[in-house]
Amino acid sequence: MILITGVILIGLGYFLMMGGGSEDPNVFNPAIFDAQRITIAPIVCLLGFAAVLVSIMWKDKSVVSKEIKK
Repeated sequence: MILITGVILIGLGYFLMMGGGSEDPNVFNPAIFDAQRITIAPIVCLLGFAAVLVSIMWKDKSVVSKEIKK
């Protein structure tokens, strides 16, 4: 469940980074430097990567208790 949440957060972060370009290459569009693309989207991606890392490293408590009893 944590892994799925992490993958969704990564996808959401990349989705938030999309856009902001200009149709005409000679015209500058300042929307490319807004807070959504510069601050929020990378934070969401990092949270997603952290969640994926936690899900990989997570050890189930029932498995740990069975190992201790042996």
